[in-house]
Amino acid sequence: VQLVESGGGSVQAGGSLRLSCATSRYVISRYCMGWFRQAPGKQREGIAVIGTDDTTTYADSMKGRFTLSRDSNRNILDLQMDNLTPADTAMYYCAADYQTSGSSCRPHPHDFADWGQGTQVTVSS
Repeated sequence: VQLVESGGGSVQAGGSLRLSCATSRYVISRYCMGWFRQAPGKQREGIAVIGTDDTTTYADSMKGRFTLSRDSNRNILDLQMDNLTPADTAMYYCAADYQTSGSSCRPHPHDFADWGQGTQVTVSS
């Protein structure tokens, strides 16, 4: 698996971060790609995914402050996070799952086969 996340760090509440997922292995436009997160003691949860049909789907609880974007030329998947709160503190993961052309996908962790190592985001009050 060759998914490498970057962009995490520490930020104060109300701040923003932009996470990036780079891969040399996948042609990301041919995969369902997504961002997920896992806080200590909690299950991994989906944030947003983009399918091979170019449809972006956000988890209901993530709509409004998170923006997913895919740059197929640079083969990078970005997640812009705004107005962060301490509840957003977690390890953030990029994931990929092969799908046929023209398919949508869901922000469900169990649907994804390949994962990066994660990047930590810490939001202080």
